Amino acid sequence: MLKLPARLRMDNVPQVWAQLEDALRAEMVQVGNAAGRSVSLDASGLNDFDSAALSLLLSALRMCGQNGWQLDLLQSPPQLRELARVYGLESLFWADAVAAPAAPALPA
Repeated sequence: MLKLPARLRMDNVPQVWAQLEDALRAEMVQVGNAAGRSVSLDASGLNDFDSAALSLLLSALRMCGQNGWQLDLLQSPPQLRELARVYGLESLFWADAVAAPAAPALPA
């Protein structure tokens, strides 16, 4: 299982992404040789983050999806889930989240 670092902020996300991208590719190959098409990402150690963390997670989700894989975000701090909810992204990372209702159409 891959793990997120304790800190994900604007200034370190590019470096973390470079490492995580390589690790995700390796994990997909390793897990792909076994059973399953899911990669787990442990967020239990994450305690200092900003919205750049969501950008990193979206990149990981996109990369997995493009290769036919599912990304499972495990043990994330409640504040991360709340940040994702505020940005309307919660349902992308947590299956038990209710998708936000669509905005009503504007009258013509």
